[in-house]
Amino acid sequence: MKFTDGYWQLRPGVEVLRPRDVEDVVADGDDLLVYAPTVPIGSRGDTLNRPLVTVRLTSPLPDVVGVRISHHLGGIDRGPHFPIVSADHGVEITLPEAPGKGPATLTAGRLTARVATDGPWGLELVAPDGRVLTSSTPQSVGVISTPEGPFVREQLTMGVAETIYGLGERFGTFAKNGQSVDIWNEDGGTASEQAYKNVPFYLSDAGYGLFVAHPERVSFEIGTEVVSRSQFSVAGAELQYYVIYGDTPKEILERYTELTGRPARVPAWSYGLWLSTSFTTSYSEETVTSFVDGMAERDLPLSVFHFDCFWMRQFHWSDFLWDPEMFPDPAGMLARLKAKGLRICVWINPYIAQRSYLFEEGRALGFLVTRADGSVWQWDKWQAGMALVDFTNPEAVAWYQGKLRALLDDGVDCFKTDFGERIPTDVVWHDGSDPQRMHNYYTQLYNEVVFDLLVQERGEGEAVLFARSATAGGQQYPVHWGGDCESTFVAMAESLRGGLSLGMSGFGFWSHDIGGFEGTPDPAVFKRWVAFGLLSSHSRLHGSNSYRVPWAFDDEAVDVTRDFTRLKLSLMPYLGAAGETASRTGVPVMRAMALEFPGDRGVAGLGTQYMLGDSLLVAPVFSAEPGCEVYLPRGTWTHLLSGERVEGHGWRREEHGFDSLPLYVRPGTVLPVGAVHDRPEYDWADGVTLRLFEIPDGYDATTTVPGGTGAPASYRVVRDGETVRVSSTDATGAWSVALGALGEPVGDARGAGEVVIAL
Repeated sequence: MKFTDGYWQLRPGVEVLRPRDVEDVVADGDDLLVYAPTVPIGSRGDTLNRPLVTVRLTSPLPDVVGVRISHHLGGIDRGPHFPIVSADHGVEITLPEAPGKGPATLTAGRLTARVATDGPWGLELVAPDGRVLTSSTPQSVGVISTPEGPFVREQLTMGVAETIYGLGERFGTFAKNGQSVDIWNEDGGTASEQAYKNVPFYLSDAGYGLFVAHPERVSFEIGTEVVSRSQFSVAGAELQYYVIYGDTPKEILERYTELTGRPARVPAWSYGLWLSTSFTTSYSEETVTSFVDGMAERDLPLSVFHFDCFWMRQFHWSDFLWDPEMFPDPAGMLARLKAKGLRICVWINPYIAQRSYLFEEGRALGFLVTRADGSVWQWDKWQAGMALVDFTNPEAVAWYQGKLRALLDDGVDCFKTDFGERIPTDVVWHDGSDPQRMHNYYTQLYNEVVFDLLVQERGEGEAVLFARSATAGGQQYPVHWGGDCESTFVAMAESLRGGLSLGMSGFGFWSHDIGGFEGTPDPAVFKRWVAFGLLSSHSRLHGSNSYRVPWAFDDEAVDVTRDFTRLKLSLMPYLGAAGETASRTGVPVMRAMALEFPGDRGVAGLGTQYMLGDSLLVAPVFSAEPGCEVYLPRGTWTHLLSGERVEGHGWRREEHGFDSLPLYVRPGTVLPVGAVHDRPEYDWADGVTLRLFEIPDGYDATTTVPGGTGAPASYRVVRDGETVRVSSTDATGAWSVALGALGEPVGDARGAGEVVIAL
């Protein structure tokens, strides 16, 4: 929200109070309290009839400093709050002999907050080397009165060439500089400034992250109210934010996801290809079987079949009952599909249509969100007479989970948790939560309720969602997909920007609708999107009013789908390791170039390509024509499909047919390639080929292949001059070593052993 009219003037009706002096600083346990009057204090009379700003500095974790700016402290806090992880650690506070005699500091790990106690207001966040990462200036903090009510604002300085990323899944320009962003979940598609997944966290390439710990609307002005500052504001009398330090962007994400929650591990089968019925298409068991059999007949590996909305009867969403006309034997149908080796996903949402039998049941039990007069909140958008399950009521949670458990008992494996953004603010919640805060936070409860049920019924590591909405902390309940995009090259590019932005916001796994959702893609769009989709963390064929089976487009689409599906499945030893990294550290599987190459100015703001894991560079082609461009950082890169070696450090023009795209292996890579390419679930280490790319002299590192259905195995690679030794002490199956992308194995072993290669 903007409060000024240009730099000099305030908007009509706006008044701003700022801290102008520091009257006192106090150590309160491990917290540092700063009392800052809004006028300079020259005499006792200046303390009368004057507001006081209270700033509390805290530290929940090493390298993290919390700042709470408060005007009045007597408000009613109804929640909800983002759960913040904290741990005991050494916090060091230094105080001056008296205010005005030097700064007060709070040091947490490697990050120091330094508050000036003499002269104008100033708060600096300082790195271990003494560099000021960002600061709050005399003009930054504002306790603001507006015609819309009170607000608290902070502005942090931005340096020359500093680039800001994140703020959730945003589909516009990848760098957020120059953007005004409201953190407010909405069902707005991928072609607008609205977003399904709003996260009040951004990552700066200046060495810090910023998390505003408010689930209600947070307004960000990234260099738009004051060009040299990033501004964020919330309604009310208090503002809480955290500054997170890291030597690298990956370290910042690791600390941020430690603070708000790490992505759960996902099952191996979820990495395979998902095929959907699509949304408004007509389908029955016969249709579904024809799709599944058609994939098998064309040798197209399929892992998951998804039933979208109309598995239930129209006007009954959600009642979780199969349409008896189209699916007279749902349990038998699911058993028949699962006998073909498939997992099953079904669409759900948290809304209850008036015609659903659950409406009256939920109303009678008090499980639906109500208005202030006690009536059930309803409207006719999406579903006629739609109501909303109140997940702040533990009994409503158990009731809802019970309905889903029946589906799991019938053979369903996972759920597409659609919607969760259309949450009203003129309602009363069972636990008394603030409706403004619940608007964004509702999706956290919704996805948590469903994910927890899957953990209970399937176990940790086997639970997975296909979720659309999210906010901070939502990364704990993967996977998320990009929502409703058009079936165009432009939408393909905006989808990628959204996914990379979400990855910069702490989300480890992400997917999108291959071919686009709205409309029917032409064959060129579909084929280009297939390559992108199958080089993503998760891969789903899904549309709105048309099917997405590859043969609906042309024969080449079938071949392209087959080739890239097989490629992905053969990369499971590598992708599985990237997924383990995401769950362990919060670093996403699909990584913006700026995340992986923070020292390369050429990748700042680059949102048209990405790293899949730490070693594969993917540049989707956004055109039917073969010409495209790719940026390669410094070093000798190898094209994975052709074997061509290319010297990097700049833009490169290339041509690729539909069966290819810029897909490069980073120099210094040991790429484990599996022996199986028709399914994601196999013993990833048995038969694995370790492909070596530009291994430098002196290299000594270990590559670990997760188990899949077998045991994990680790391989140590050491180069000494012209000799490379590859050894394992824990392998149990066969393994081999090859040079480059296309070379035949130059050595093999079984179990523990060593392969020696002369270069």
